[in-house]
Amino acid sequence: MKNWLKRMGIIAILLVFAVSMFGETFKREETFFFGGGLWSAPSNWNPLVPWAAVPGTIGGIYETLFNYDPISNELVPWLAEKGYWKNDNQYYVKLRENVKWTDGEALTADDVVFTFEITKKNKGIPYASIWNWLDKVEKLSDYEVLFTFSEPRYHEWDYQLYQIAIIPEHIWSKYPVDSLMSLANENPIGSGMYMAESHTDDRMIFVRNDNWWGKDVFGLPAPKRLVELKIFSNNVALGMLMKGELDVSNFFLPGIPSIKRIYGIKTWFKDAPYMLSDNTALLFLNTKKKPMDDPKFRKALAYSINVAPIIRRVFEYQVEPANPVGFLPVDSWMKYYDKDVVEKYGFKYSPAEAKKLLDEAGYKDIDGDGFREMPNGDKISLTIIVPFGWTDWMESIKLIAADFEKIGIKTEPKFPDYSKYAEDMYSDGFDILLNNFGSNVTSTPWTYFNWLFESQQIKNEKAYGGNWGRYENEKLFSLVAEFNKTKDLEKGKKIASEIEKIMLEEMPIIPVWYNGMWFQASEKYWTNYPDENQPYAWPSLWSGRWQIGGSMMILKLKPAK
Repeated sequence: MKNWLKRMGIIAILLVFAVSMFGETFKREETFFFGGGLWSAPSNWNPLVPWAAVPGTIGGIYETLFNYDPISNELVPWLAEKGYWKNDNQYYVKLRENVKWTDGEALTADDVVFTFEITKKNKGIPYASIWNWLDKVEKLSDYEVLFTFSEPRYHEWDYQLYQIAIIPEHIWSKYPVDSLMSLANENPIGSGMYMAESHTDDRMIFVRNDNWWGKDVFGLPAPKRLVELKIFSNNVALGMLMKGELDVSNFFLPGIPSIKRIYGIKTWFKDAPYMLSDNTALLFLNTKKKPMDDPKFRKALAYSINVAPIIRRVFEYQVEPANPVGFLPVDSWMKYYDKDVVEKYGFKYSPAEAKKLLDEAGYKDIDGDGFREMPNGDKISLTIIVPFGWTDWMESIKLIAADFEKIGIKTEPKFPDYSKYAEDMYSDGFDILLNNFGSNVTSTPWTYFNWLFESQQIKNEKAYGGNWGRYENEKLFSLVAEFNKTKDLEKGKKIASEIEKIMLEEMPIIPVWYNGMWFQASEKYWTNYPDENQPYAWPSLWSGRWQIGGSMMILKLKPAK
């Protein structure tokens, strides 16, 4: 009994510490704890470098013209009251008139124009390339903006409407333009429902902006503070969730299907697959290396993969198998999915078909060692890589490598540290790698196509933006560009169908499964989370996801008591 009381005392002390900062104790029933997106000590709040900024910088502190709801497939007016195409080349935005920055200054059309115009002077800002197809941005009145395009890219524009954070001209215009990307912006002045309050090495604390413009539209969020925790261990996150010390986890947590009912842990679906499908895990094949330069060889590998054991053994049914194109099961993508093309040119698990394709292409076991050789007799020995420590992926590629060996392709799974993995990925120093970086849910499959087949990447010494297999197909590149410029849905479907046909005939990538939108919640302190029965928001607080659901989830939380 003494030992038990001692343990409980330690837990109580830790819990007090968890909600205490800088000499003040936060009331637990007013504080929302979450984790899964913070991987280093908070040190950057610059919305112009979203990959380096603390998650919540965009969405919590700074805001976009629109948010996006993947479930309803709708742009949600945010800073903008409305927006629409006036004609084929002009997009009109009407701003809300009561929005203020946290220093009391009004947010107006001047800020919107500045946010776009500043990228003419600093080409390093991520969305600066928009000026390749945007002609001008005009202030029509204090709360009206007109965008005129030289070559409208409708899909990309819809995406940018909820990606580009509007910044205050009266603050950012004072900085040297060449310093904008290097600013830490430690005391950010935003327009959002939260403000940066404080931080330590292992957490970021946001405090509610009680003067937020949105209180008259959405109401104020219930949590007075948000505490974003840096947690490196899945086991630590799971333990905190079980004890109610963590309100929302966006980690992949093994064991959730077994313990969720015991500990009252909430997931999106009550039963399998438990999670929404958020992105596609797929194999990039290095098409500059033999035999991956052969479409028949690539197609044979696709037929050989048995995804079922991965889903069962590695993910405990928390994920689902991908379709042959890799399209996420969301309306914004699936309306462009051509079932007839997939039926005719797609693949499914069939080792017999894989062996047949290899035999026909001349890949045979010449020396009798159980592994196939090239048609010219050269040995085949491949590697698949994922970063060390990504345990679910490590186990997955072990199974995939075993599947390849069952059809006679000698394959070794390897686990370099992340820096080596990234270097090999960017500089085509691999045979096969598993990745999902650009396949996340968006308002358009153009983002997926562009990531997979961005033509510029094959011209660069290092391909940072995708197409890591260095696949070259000018017709496909042209179709992706045409799709982006097509506003008409039916025309877009025809172009997408052609893209899918080439993907399935050529197989430069192999979709395997959908990574889940990892979401587990404790209802000890907060309730009214989104789920399958009330699907009001995509439940993610990862970087870049607040504006596709995270902000709305926080807005609709209710205290448990």
